[in-house]
Amino acid sequence: MDAKTCQGYGHYNVKYYLGVKSLARRRLLNYFTEAFRILGRLTPLSAVAFVAACAVPEGSPDGIYDPYETQNRKVHAFNRGLDKAIVRPTARSYSKVLPDEIEDSVGNFAENLGQPSVVVNSLLQGDVKGAGIATSRFLTNTVLGLGGVVDAATEFDMPEHSTDFGETLYTWGVGEGPYVELPVLGPSTQRDTTGKIVDLFTNPLSYAVDSPEKYYGTGASVASRLSDRGRYSETIDSILYESADSYAQARLIYLQNRRFELGDDSSNSEIDPFELDTQGF
Repeated sequence: MDAKTCQGYGHYNVKYYLGVKSLARRRLLNYFTEAFRILGRLTPLSAVAFVAACAVPEGSPDGIYDPYETQNRKVHAFNRGLDKAIVRPTARSYSKVLPDEIEDSVGNFAENLGQPSVVVNSLLQGDVKGAGIATSRFLTNTVLGLGGVVDAATEFDMPEHSTDFGETLYTWGVGEGPYVELPVLGPSTQRDTTGKIVDLFTNPLSYAVDSPEKYYGTGASVASRLSDRGRYSETIDSILYESADSYAQARLIYLQNRRFELGDDSSNSEIDPFELDTQGF
C-alpha cells in the first residue's frame, strides 16, 4: 500500500490506522462539532495552560495510558455508528460522482490553504528551515498552481513539510497525557487535543481573508476527507468493522505512529503489539 492511500482521513485519522508514517500531504480539520463545543471555547493560551495543569504520569508497562477507556469506548462506538450511517455512504457516493482529477484538485486546494499554519507552527518550534519549505510551497502553489488547485510545488520536486500545534507542544516539552477518542475526529491524546484547538487560531489566512472566502478552506478540507473515505473504503472498513477490537486497534496504531512521527524515543513510547491479544470489548 502506498503512502498516498494513508492521506487525509480526518474522521478517523486513517494514516495512523494504516500504520504508515505519511510522507505525503497532511490536511488539517478546521472545525469541531457541537459535541466538542466546550473544548472549542478555550483560547490558545488557556488551552496550553490546560495541558500543563492536567499533566499526568505518562504510560504504563505496556506504553498506553488510557484512564478514560470507558468513556473513550462509548465515543468510539458513536464514531463507528456515525461513519456507518452517514460518512461512509456519503463518501462512497461522492467518490463515484466526481472524477479522480477533481478530487485531487480539491485536496490540493485544502492542503495549500493549510500551509500558513504550518509556517506558524514551524517558527514556534524554532524550525526556520521547515517554515521556509512551507512558505515556498504555499507561494509556488498559489501563484503557479492556480491558487493551490494544482500541486505545482511537487511537480518542481520541492520537499514537503507538515506540522501542527500538537507537535509544537511536544517540542516545548509538554507531556502526551492520557489517550482520548474525540467525537467525529477519532484517536488523539490530551496534548494533541489541545493542539487541534489552538490550530483553529494559527492560520493567518483566517484573519486576513473576509467571509465567505475564509470558509473555503474548511469546505475543501471536509470534501477532501469525504474523498479519501470513499477512495479507500475497503481498507478503512477492514480496520473499523473487521478488527476483533477496533477501539484497541485504533488506539495502538495511533499512539505508535504519532510517537514515531514526533521522534519520541522515550521509554514510555514503546507499545507491545501483542497487547491487543489480551484486550477485549
